[in-house]
Amino acid sequence: MSPALDPATAGNRTLYWRSRRLPRLRLMQAALTDHSYPTHSHDAFVIAATEAGGSAFYSRGSHQIARPGRLLVFNPQEPHAGHLNQSAGWRYRAFYLGEEALTELCADAGLEPDVGFCQNAIDDPGLVSAFLALHRRLDRCDPLLADELLERSFGALFRTHGQPGRADPEEALDDHRLGLALELMRARFGEPLLLKSLAREVGLTPFQLIRRFKRRLGMTPYARLQQFRLEAAARLMRQGAAPSQAAVEAGFYDQSALTRHFKRAFGVTPGQFALAEQGNGKQGNSRQDPLSGGV
Repeated sequence: MSPALDPATAGNRTLYWRSRRLPRLRLMQAALTDHSYPTHSHDAFVIAATEAGGSAFYSRGSHQIARPGRLLVFNPQEPHAGHLNQSAGWRYRAFYLGEEALTELCADAGLEPDVGFCQNAIDDPGLVSAFLALHRRLDRCDPLLADELLERSFGALFRTHGQPGRADPEEALDDHRLGLALELMRARFGEPLLLKSLAREVGLTPFQLIRRFKRRLGMTPYARLQQFRLEAAARLMRQGAAPSQAAVEAGFYDQSALTRHFKRAFGVTPGQFALAEQGNGKQGNSRQDPLSGGV
C-alpha cells in the first residue's frame, strides 16, 4: 500500500523549470491531493518517478497505477489521463524531453534518438531511484557526477527499455477519415470549428466521427482540438509570447480560458510556464506555500 502524504502538504503544489545544466530539458516537481489530469498528451517524452503516494492513470486502453518503484514513460503525442483514485496524495518528479533534448542526450550516450517505448509502466526500483537522484541533484552537483547520473537514468532507460523506430500515435492511424480530420484540426485549430462541418468534410456523420476519436485516440474531437491549441500556446510562449497573446493566437476565448485548460492538462499555469521557459528559475503554484527544494 502506498504511504500517505503528510497532512501538512495538503493542497496541489507544483514547480516547473528548465535545467540550468541542460536548458533543453524541462523538469517538474508536484505534490497533489485532489488534482485530476484529463486526457491529454505532450509534444515531448514524459518520464515520471513517484516519491510517495500514487495515482491511477489511463493509457493505451487500460487503467494502471503509479506507485513508488514504478517509472512512468509516455511517448510524444501519446494520450493519457490520471486521477488520485483512493490515494491520499501523489508526490512525483517528472522530466519533459523534447526532440532537441533527446538528440543531445542520445548523442552523449552513444544512442540513436529514434526511440520509443512499448509500455507506460516500468517496474524497476533501481531505475526509479536513479531518476529521482538525477532530478534532485542535476543542477546542484559536480559536472562529472551529473554525467554519471544521466547515464544511470536516461542511458539505462533507453538501453534497457527503448525500442527503435518511434511512431507518432496519430501518424500510425490506418483510418483515413480520422487522419484527415486530424489534419484539418491541426491546420485550423485557431478557428471556430463545427462538428457537423468537420464530419461532413471527411465523409462521416458527427456521431461516427466522435466514436472514431474516442475508440482510436481515447479523446473526443473537442478534447483533441483543445490539445492542438494548448500545444500551439506552449510553442508561442517558448518563443517569447506573453500568455495573453498566446491565448488569442492559439484560439482560446481569452487568457482565463487558456489558464484553465493549461493548468488542468499540465499542472502549471501559462504564467509559470512562460517564466520558466524564459529562464527565470523554478516557477511554482500553490494554495499555500510553494514546494521547497527538499520535497
